[in-house]
Amino acid sequence: MLNQKTFLVIILGLLAGLGPLCTDLYLPALPDITSQLSTTSATTQITLTAALFGLGIGQLVFGPVSDKFGRKVPLLLSLSLFIGASVWCAMADNINELIIARFIQGLAGSGGAVLSRAIARDMYSGSDLTRFFALLMAVNGLAPIAAPIIGGFQLQYTPWQGLFISLAVIAGALLLASGIGLKESLRPDQVSQESMLTGMKRVLSNRPFVGMSLAQGFVFAGMFAYIAASSYVFQEQFELSPQAYSYVFGLNGFGMILSATIAAKFARHHGETTVINYAIVLAVLSAGALLMTSLLNSSLVIVMPILMVTIAFTSALATLVNSKAMQQLHKNAGVGSAILGTTMFAFGGISSPLTGINGTSLLSMAIVVFICYALGALSWFFIVKPNKTPIQS
Repeated sequence: MLNQKTFLVIILGLLAGLGPLCTDLYLPALPDITSQLSTTSATTQITLTAALFGLGIGQLVFGPVSDKFGRKVPLLLSLSLFIGASVWCAMADNINELIIARFIQGLAGSGGAVLSRAIARDMYSGSDLTRFFALLMAVNGLAPIAAPIIGGFQLQYTPWQGLFISLAVIAGALLLASGIGLKESLRPDQVSQESMLTGMKRVLSNRPFVGMSLAQGFVFAGMFAYIAASSYVFQEQFELSPQAYSYVFGLNGFGMILSATIAAKFARHHGETTVINYAIVLAVLSAGALLMTSLLNSSLVIVMPILMVTIAFTSALATLVNSKAMQQLHKNAGVGSAILGTTMFAFGGISSPLTGINGTSLLSMAIVVFICYALGALSWFFIVKPNKTPIQS
């Protein structure tokens, strides 16, 4: 039998991973969707953008609501809506309908993302919260590893519509597990009596929190640009099969798990702020190296390790910046979590289609990733000002 903490890590990790699962499972099918729905790759990528915007906007609903009414009921409602939206995606017979259904699916999936962070903040603080976020990222990191592999494998036996039915089944299992196994984590003294607008104003007046939200948002925008472009880059430019692409994508997911674990260990000895200072600079440098390989038309053997390191920094920074940002908030954890998530997915929704404006390629992907990472670093050093502004721990 699993003890309570292990069960909590697994459930919260899977709930947080519902967003990545929503975006990653169908990635191997993007070329098929483009062909079967008689559209363009740039238009098909809008289905990803729609889900990302839904994932962002929905958090502004579920986060503040959970501060007033608790975490569990909004979570169960979001999972129920996700099931219905996934079935709708499977039934869509044109690209416009799929885009709308994907937005609703993302909106529903946002509940798991925002509430998993809020529940963790209800129960942990300080270094314990950082370690718990590292565990969440490790479990969450399984989604980008498993999702495209499962998606590529399933496409051998079902059309792309079957992938959305699988998402509905997964959400159904999480609905059952959450309903039975999760307890309400919001204590009566933590319940917010403020309006949603007042709570947001309070959180947004915290300059370090705003800077951390922007820094994480820009870094994740780079990762989402990679997610949106990767199936075209690897399957069309490097001519990999859907199954081979899913293995490559999964390898990068493994790098994210490893980096989250390493980041938490370094932070324990050197502090989160110091590790973030170094990690965000190294992330920009690795993105620059990726851009250089694209300009030189390098082979996949050279591109892959550089890309793996570049994307791995996303997970390391998410673990530490999430923890530092949430520690700024003694109340309004739901609102704060919503702002973090909305910024992340909204920026990702903007960056994703940018990779396909003049045709998706390694070069277009690398340019967007580099710009996003650079903006993230500027947000950290010039808005958070970690060496000048006292940051709560």
